[in-house]
Amino acid sequence: MKFLRKESGYFRPGLSDFSSIQTLFGDFINDRTSASLLKNLHKQKAKSLTENSWGKGEPFERVIENNQDLVDILSFPNIIKNSICIIEPADHVGKNIIGEDVRASSNIASLCQLIADSDSILIPLWKTGQLNNQLLKSLTENCLAVFIEGGHPTLKDANSFKGLNISLEELQELTEDLILSRGLKTAPSIFICLGHQLAAQAHIRLIQKATYQIINLLRPETIGSTCHYKNLINTCKEIIKTGENLAIYKDDNTEDDLPAVEVARGWDHPCFAVALNEVPEVGKVELLHYSHNGIHQSKDFSKLLLHHEVTSEQDIGIVEQSVTYEKDLNIVMFHSDEVNEEAILFANWAFGKLHNAIAPVRKKISVSDFSWFLRLPSSIEIVCSTSAQGKLCTQVSATCINYTDYETQHKRRSFTFQFHPELLEDLREFNKSGLPSYEKLKNDDGVRMLVRVIYESITD
Repeated sequence: MKFLRKESGYFRPGLSDFSSIQTLFGDFINDRTSASLLKNLHKQKAKSLTENSWGKGEPFERVIENNQDLVDILSFPNIIKNSICIIEPADHVGKNIIGEDVRASSNIASLCQLIADSDSILIPLWKTGQLNNQLLKSLTENCLAVFIEGGHPTLKDANSFKGLNISLEELQELTEDLILSRGLKTAPSIFICLGHQLAAQAHIRLIQKATYQIINLLRPETIGSTCHYKNLINTCKEIIKTGENLAIYKDDNTEDDLPAVEVARGWDHPCFAVALNEVPEVGKVELLHYSHNGIHQSKDFSKLLLHHEVTSEQDIGIVEQSVTYEKDLNIVMFHSDEVNEEAILFANWAFGKLHNAIAPVRKKISVSDFSWFLRLPSSIEIVCSTSAQGKLCTQVSATCINYTDYETQHKRRSFTFQFHPELLEDLREFNKSGLPSYEKLKNDDGVRMLVRVIYESITD
């Protein structure tokens, strides 16, 4: 790893820590007008945020290229705990309207550095290939927050990852590990665009693995209670039956505006979690609260929707409050695939059913080979949708992944966004377009959403 600084912070070397980072993020979202507390230091050093790029100089020098780099960075725990980690599944997220490949990760790094003097560590998996899982886990669990960026391949076609050094299957396994890693005092994960879609697939895969192991591998003597064991088995059978029969529908643009085209049936279909959006979204769209009229051709849809309504009432969170109180929020979309609302409603319901069935027997499970069940999310809430020109576009624009501690009932959160909060309307990298002023960033809805989520989730 080149240019490795031995202390955290770029504007305030050696002085940036959790307290100052949290304060600076909080000050940014506190209003839309005040100047940065770092404004005098910005005059001296902010220019380098557009002059340098990944691996070319400070503060972008911390790029993981191999397992030895992981070993090296892990020897600096103070740097790790005050840095964000950015995982790149692909070399860029797509082409903007002027034909540039957009490597959006550099914008995340610039924003966190400019706003809160939080350093970044880049993990370009498309280049490095699969890394040592334990080393990578040690890094991602102990940093400030983990971002999983977007990418130009499509999850509907594993062949679209050819030419990269990471496969779709390897990315799916990594995403499952990240979802299961949200324990006490661990970093929240923020999944963006392709990352948002990978998370949706991971939810379904984890539910399939858990239900399979409970039915086929979990023995009654492990639980010790016949009624609780039967409840687990019956719960899994209901989840499997629902998952195998649930269908995904898309709008066929008829006058009644009801989704009528079946694009997938059953959770084994490759498009069950992610499918082609009816209309590609590129540019600014408005965020709306998620809602559904309940009309759907799958008979199980209503129970999934009703369960989600209960979840939403229990977990009113960051994004929903922003949509309510900061009206007319406009953010930047850059995608053609979307996460299917039926799949997320199903995952939310299934995780809730599993959580409730496991709760009475959690102590027995905690000392068994199935202890990973306790790390599953307890719910997944669809927190907003998008609208463009008065028409609903993407139902699942963002989700909140909730984890409820079995013993304390304390909740931890991770987030997924279909949109790119780190990109402005021009869809350009800051090192090509120039760094926007602090004042402009403070008034950008996407950037404010990004900072609000970081600020709130790092304190869970």
